[in-house]
Amino acid sequence: MRFDRRFLYVFVIAVFLLSACGDTADESGITEEDILLTSSVGTMVSAFFGTQTAIVEMMPTDTNTPLPTNTFLPTPEPYNTQLPVPPTWTPVLIYYTSTPNLALTPTVTGTPPTATANTGALAFGCNNSAFVRDVNYPGGTEVSPGEEFVKTWKVENTGSCNWEYNYGMAVVNDQYFDSSWNRLGRNVLPGEWGEVSVIVTAPNHEGTYSGYWRMADAGGNAFGATLGLTIVVK
Repeated sequence: MRFDRRFLYVFVIAVFLLSACGDTADESGITEEDILLTSSVGTMVSAFFGTQTAIVEMMPTDTNTPLPTNTFLPTPEPYNTQLPVPPTWTPVLIYYTSTPNLALTPTVTGTPPTATANTGALAFGCNNSAFVRDVNYPGGTEVSPGEEFVKTWKVENTGSCNWEYNYGMAVVNDQYFDSSWNRLGRNVLPGEWGEVSVIVTAPNHEGTYSGYWRMADAGGNAFGATLGLTIVVK
């Protein structure tokens, strides 16, 4: 509230006059002018304080309503920018088993033949032979260039007649060795084992060389298994 200084000055003057009247005047010497002056000052003072009180009472009461408390908004849910994950597809396997139409399936009657090896395909007449093993110079044996040696195989008489002492060998492929042989020199009965040989000369150049022979009867007719030789000239 703003205080008016003019009221203060009037108030001080009034107090001063009242004090002056109270200290120097006797009750018997109070005149009518003093009584009127005193009454006027009291009235003025009362009016002054009444005015001030009215001013205070007229001031409006502070009726400010407090501001509402800030209420925070709820935290927004994050927006899902990703597409929904599609469900996993599991393949379903469908098994189908065909049922044969028995009416269209031919029925095999009788006893089917049993496949057997034709042991007589290599035979000539009653003569036949089977390879048993290498006696010497197995496949891949190293020899010197131009070396002469005797290659021997063990064979079995699988024919139905004896091998005569004058049976020999027949060439199947002998382009590298220039081979020769001796006669069997004894009889070999069916089912027995014997040894046959060829005399060969190794080529003069380095390399791997092979040759092939078969047994032959006295007339030079080849029969039986093919007997092979492979050497390395080094």
